[in-house]
Amino acid sequence: MKELLETLARFLVDKPDSVDVSMVEGERSVILQLKVAPEDVGKVIGKQGRIAQALRTLIRAAAVKQGKRAIVEILD
Repeated sequence: MKELLETLARFLVDKPDSVDVSMVEGERSVILQLKVAPEDVGKVIGKQGRIAQALRTLIRAAAVKQGKRAIVEILD
């Protein structure tokens, strides 16, 4: 899941080297924290949050396959 989110975010931003994903894993859930350059935050969120919602949907689907619940946080 971490690699998936990192790869997707790298394709969306202008500065792919600044993409950093940290993972906090619990017993049944995973929190993925996505950090990008300040000027790329808008590109990751998208108009009305559509891109962010699509990323969350993809990560949730990957988490279900592993029997976990995933939460994606976008940090600036």
